Amino acid sequence: MKKLLLVLLLAVGSYATVQAQEIKWMSLDEALAAQKKKPKPIFMDVYTDWCGPCKMLDKNTFQTKEVSEYINKNYYAVKFNAEGNSEVTYKGKKYTNPKFDPARKGRNGVHDFTMFLKVQGYPSMYILDKKGEVQSPIVGYHTPEQLLPLIKA
Repeated sequence: MKKLLLVLLLAVGSYATVQAQEIKWMSLDEALAAQKKKPKPIFMDVYTDWCGPCKMLDKNTFQTKEVSEYINKNYYAVKFNAEGNSEVTYKGKKYTNPKFDPARKGRNGVHDFTMFLKVQGYPSMYILDKKGEVQSPIVGYHTPEQLLPLIKA
């Protein structure tokens, strides 16, 4: 009985490992530096901590094998918190979030880079071409079946 239970637990654990995939996220500064060494487009997920559809995108779309493998193979992947306090340097200009309040829960000051991108809603996904130029956004929650054709185009 113990052996059967152990085999069952191992099977379930290995199935969960196969199902949940990880995208290799990095900062925008790291991706832009990597892009200079080996040109490859950048896939950037712009999210906020309070955004429900952003969390659904993480759980239901980015963790699927097809999406994570495609993004890891073809892009440098960036996760950017639109209300975070990171400093971003893009095209020689530094962007910050001067109104960020670390004690605040929920919505926080909007990051200057979010304003530069003209983010229309959350989540928003951007592709920066091999030269680092920002392309049109993909706005809103997308299933894997909806997202893959858009990022393969």
